[in-house]
Formats: sequence, structure tokens, C-alpha cells
Amino acid sequence: MQYRTMKKTGDRLSVLGFGTMRLPEKAGRIDEGRATALIRSAIDQGVNFIDTAFPYHLGTSEPFLGKALGDGYRERVKLCTKLPPWSVRTREDMDRILDSQLRRLRTDHIDYYLVHSLDGINWQRMRDLGVLSFLDAAKEDGRIVNTGFSFHGDLPSFKEIIDAYDWDACLIQYNYLDERNQAGTEGMRYAAGKGVGIMVMEPLRGGNLARRPPRAVRDIWHAAPVSRTPAEWALRWVWDHPEVTLLLSGMNDEEHLAENLRIADDAIPSSLTEAERGCIARARDAYRSLMKVDCTGCRYCMPCPAHVNIPLCFELYNNKHVFGEARSAGFYYAIRLSDIANNQASFASQCTRCGKCLRHCPQHLDIPTLLEGVAREFEGPLLRPKAWGAKRYMAFQKWRATRGR
Repeated sequence: MQYRTMKKTGDRLSVLGFGTMRLPEKAGRIDEGRATALIRSAIDQGVNFIDTAFPYHLGTSEPFLGKALGDGYRERVKLCTKLPPWSVRTREDMDRILDSQLRRLRTDHIDYYLVHSLDGINWQRMRDLGVLSFLDAAKEDGRIVNTGFSFHGDLPSFKEIIDAYDWDACLIQYNYLDERNQAGTEGMRYAAGKGVGIMVMEPLRGGNLARRPPRAVRDIWHAAPVSRTPAEWALRWVWDHPEVTLLLSGMNDEEHLAENLRIADDAIPSSLTEAERGCIARARDAYRSLMKVDCTGCRYCMPCPAHVNIPLCFELYNNKHVFGEARSAGFYYAIRLSDIANNQASFASQCTRCGKCLRHCPQHLDIPTLLEGVAREFEGPLLRPKAWGAKRYMAFQKWRATRGR
């Protein structure tokens, strides 16, 4: 495992951090046994930074992590969680939320405490409510050690926030599709130039850059001067930037962990050749030409008052157009979004354009309009027959799984 040092804090952090937004699940809940084994295995192999947040896994990530880091594992890592601006109405709320998080995480301090998902609007509101004095006080009394923020706004807002306070670190979305999105490369270098530690989220863009690529991208990787998996190309691109201290990966599978640990051993800064960087640039352009919706699957738009499963709608929409899954995308749309698999249907056409999702989307997507496109794509006259076929298929699978019992 490689380690890089945070400029202001002096902490020597593993270049690979464990993100707990997408832990393995069973029956819609965290698979605690498997997730605990994954996290402890990562720590045993050198990962020393664990990231969570109040809303992850519908509020269950922090309490789970408090248990998973028992048996001495808490003392071996730097723990990061976040203050949710959407839950803050007063200055007193900030203390109440932090104290609750300390109890949930079974610890007396947070090593890196970030103001969650800032953009220009909620930054101004949090600043006016006194978030900076709160951070100073919590740092003074030892409840938090280092301060930072995660960001999903535009570049001018990012620079304004960086200049407003003596931050220890920031967490930005960064991958080879997002060089100019949100903070982007310019913002990353601006923050690093002021000594702020750079942590990266979404290096695989919600896992999409690790999947089997479309033919146009696959041809680029096959012609590359070195053979690598799609995930390795994406992770090495982020780690190639010397400004980056660490990246967070949502490793919800044992194979993901093994691959990421292998790559983290030798992905040193500025190690990519010009030819390799050219391959990545061509892959980026190929993806952008195919992508329908610029969604990372972060789920900040959820829950939807109309019960639309917004991330899944966009995932299947992109799967059809980016990854060529025309037949399977329609089938999964029928089976996973109908009331066959869930108690409540969650089709795109159920959108009422209430606008709640628009206030929370880090990508600032026009979600209601995009959902109209999803509905046109998948909800034609064949939706009901597909749903019927999906129901029969599920019945068959249940019979096959239980026969002989």
C-alpha cells in the first residue's frame, strides 16, 4: 500500500480509502457479516482511511461502522463522516448532530469532519448559521480533529469556499470524465496550492468506469500499449495526479477490494506515459458521445415523493445506450421497477415534477425532464407484456430454487 501525506495535518494516509456508501446488501439492508469482513480485510492490508456519512444506506452506515470498527480496528484508521446541511436549521443543530454521530460511530472523536455536499447556495446558508465557529469549537473541544467539506457545486463557489476558512481537506468528485465538471482539475490545483488536502470521490463514476465498456471504449483499451482492466485505467488516472492524497472506493465485493489493493501498490504520481494518457482521453470522448444521463448513482435525490427510483431509471437508461444492453435493460426496467419485485411501482412516468430532487442533485440534472425520456424509452405498449414475462420468470426462479424442499 502506498501512503501520501496530508500537507496541513501531517497524517500519512493510504492512497486507497474505503467508502461506505455502497456496502454489500442482503434483502435491502447492509450485509453486516460480509461488509465487516471486507472493511477489516482492507484495514489488515493497509487501508487506514474510512469514510461514511449520516444518510448513507438510509442512515444505517454510521451505526454499522461503529460496530465494524470494534475489536481495536477503530484505533487503526482515520475516520471521516459529514455534517448534513439539509438537517441543520440552527447553530445548535450542528452540535446535536455531531454528538449523535459520535454515539452512532462509538467513538469520542472524528478524525476528518466534513460539511457535506456543499455548493454555492447551501454554503452561504451554513456560513450564515455559524458553521465555521462550530467547526472551531468542535476542534477546540476535541470532538473533531480535522475540518473539511465535500463539494458538488461549480468552480467559482468552490474557490469561494476554499478562501473562506483554513480547511484541512476537501473531498471532490474527480475522474477522467469530470476534468471540467464541478471543482475539476482547476479547482483541485487551486485548493492544493493553498495547502488543502485533496480527497477524491467517484473515481469510477458510480462504478460505471469499472464495468465492461462499450465496444468503442473496449477497442481503445485493446489498442493501448499496456493491458489493464477498465477500473485500473480509471484509478491510475486519479492517482497519477500528485495533488491527490487519496481516493475513496466503494468496495462492495471481495474481488473489487483485491483489485484496488493491487493497483494501489504501485500507482505512483506522474507515472502514466503520454501514450497512456492519450488512450484515456480517447476513452473519455467515446463515453461522452454515448452517455444519455450524467448520473453517478449517489442517491441524494432519494427518496422520491412519487416513489420513482430515479438512480435505477438513469442507470438502465445509460446501460442501454452506453453499454449496449438494449434487451436486458428493458427487461430489468420491467422487473425491478414494477411492483413485482417491490411493494410499490417506481417507474419514471410516476414523476409529478414536484422538484424535490432538483434541490439535492449534485450534478444539477434536470431530473423530471430526463425521466420523461426514460419513460418514452421503456414504457411503451410492451411494458405490460414485459412485466408479465418478468413475473413468470421470477416464479420459475423461485420454483427452481425451492424444488426438492
